[in-house]
Amino acid sequence: MNQKFSSNSRLVFYFLRSSKRYFGIGILFAILASFIDLINPKIVGFTVDSIIGYKASSLSFIDTGFLREHLYLVGALVIGIALLGAVCRYIYNLMNAAGSETLVQTMRNSLFSHIQKLPFSWYIDNSTGDIIQRCTSDVEQIKNFLSEQLTSFFRIIILLALSLFFMSQISVFLTIVAANFIPIIVGYSLFFRKKISQSFLVADEEEGNLSSIAQENLTGVRVVRAFGREKEERDRFEKQNNIYTSAYMKFSVYISMFWSAGDGISGLQVMMIVVLGALLCVKGEMTAGDYIAFISYNAMLVWPIRQLGRVISDMSKAGVSIDRIRYIMNSQEERDHEHPLTVDMHQDIVFDHVSFRYKEEAPYILDDVSFTIKKGETLGILGSTGSGKSTLMYLLDRLYEPTKGKITIGGVDIATIKKDHLRENIGFVLQEPFLFSRSLSENIAIAKKEATHQDVIEASRIASLDDAVSHFTKGYDTFVGERGVTLSGGQKQRTAIAQMIISKTPIMIFDDSLSAVDTQTDQKIRNALKENVHDSTVIMISHRISTLKDADHIIVMNEGKIIEEGTHQSLMNQNGLYKTISDIQSLGGISHE
Repeated sequence: MNQKFSSNSRLVFYFLRSSKRYFGIGILFAILASFIDLINPKIVGFTVDSIIGYKASSLSFIDTGFLREHLYLVGALVIGIALLGAVCRYIYNLMNAAGSETLVQTMRNSLFSHIQKLPFSWYIDNSTGDIIQRCTSDVEQIKNFLSEQLTSFFRIIILLALSLFFMSQISVFLTIVAANFIPIIVGYSLFFRKKISQSFLVADEEEGNLSSIAQENLTGVRVVRAFGREKEERDRFEKQNNIYTSAYMKFSVYISMFWSAGDGISGLQVMMIVVLGALLCVKGEMTAGDYIAFISYNAMLVWPIRQLGRVISDMSKAGVSIDRIRYIMNSQEERDHEHPLTVDMHQDIVFDHVSFRYKEEAPYILDDVSFTIKKGETLGILGSTGSGKSTLMYLLDRLYEPTKGKITIGGVDIATIKKDHLRENIGFVLQEPFLFSRSLSENIAIAKKEATHQDVIEASRIASLDDAVSHFTKGYDTFVGERGVTLSGGQKQRTAIAQMIISKTPIMIFDDSLSAVDTQTDQKIRNALKENVHDSTVIMISHRISTLKDADHIIVMNEGKIIEEGTHQSLMNQNGLYKTISDIQSLGGISHE
């Protein structure tokens, strides 16, 4: 795998490219707010000791007598400084929000764009639910960490440094006592980090499995209902939900232990400072004003110390999410040849000793297959389920690459042809076509940007869809539900055929795409194709002999090999598998599947 992002930090910086200026401004104002927050305790301490009290001030330029008579001025100064801090925090929160949303936008756009370019085989190895999980929950986890924790890190460091500095000016002894708790909190945070990371990874993966089950059931709801599998699918969902819940409960145990330990240690630190500070006041080693100021600074110190522990803890969760997203971003995109070609696709297609298997240890789906499709002719492909018929077409469209052999168009190896050019010139209609949640007209015109309404009507006529559309209340503006759920199987197939016809590609592939229409409509569509797309090379895959019998050339496949080849009449004369299937179908039997 090409490691485009060799580390999590490289990926994070890549995603931050559009939002770093917002986070930068936000961090600057967070630091300013922290600095401003440290001023008021000093003013309060000075007021108690030198204005309300009579301790001599080292600040000779301040008229303590005047301020004692106009104490409201000190209050106004404290309020003014507090308001200035509030303004800085407002700008910080605003910039942080803008940065986090821009970050999420960049992450989603980058992920979606990259996923669109991944090879077809990648989708076989990764479930849709898990991909969605990575692109939603994991993205949100990274956003929360960067916007809520990482941006606070700089403010935490400033607060720690300045708090300890001001505290040391008041009492070195109490400062050492307070500072001794910092390594303890960092230490237990590092201890819990690994456990939190491991448990969160398990919970995150189980949530992905749960999402996959939900996604499968939502898209396959008609199958579930048709076979009455509601109880079985509910039980399967509940079982996985229990696994996910247990994993998340284990994760929650570690989080609870982590925060409880933090509360206990922080409370102990505050108690020690309060008690020891009071003892110093009783002994006369610390004034009341210094004691109040020190307690205030210590309160400011406790928050960043605990927040630093949370940063370390949340870093483990964010690290898991970044790893899961980095897996997607490092997945190899489809790549063209070093010098891709754009050739005339109206030429002969040759499969030259082509073999294919999905993985090295897997059996061959295709084994040494060779045949030629002449320019402009119609090829019929017949074969049992799993014989490799559809795989041939996936190889031609370069959704897969041959394990052995090569495929050429006009003598040019398709591996050297630019993929966009190849696929723009190959129309593909599947047995189970996918339709988008748009109008019927939009679905048909999706393959041709400049398609007119007249083009849509003409393509529908060739696909024998026009008659069905005439019965729709809204005609071509009829909304097609998700995956074409509002249409019948035959209407979906004919819509997909019209979708391909409108683009008028030089190569047209029908992968058992007439299986849901009756034989009369089947014949009508094939006749219309002959009349209107006679310049194109047509490849028809079917289990019906009636669909294939008019093809110029027919091949019969079994277990990944071509076992018969010829015209309809010559194959009937061979008395082989083709004739056997024809005889069964002509008698109204079941086709050989």
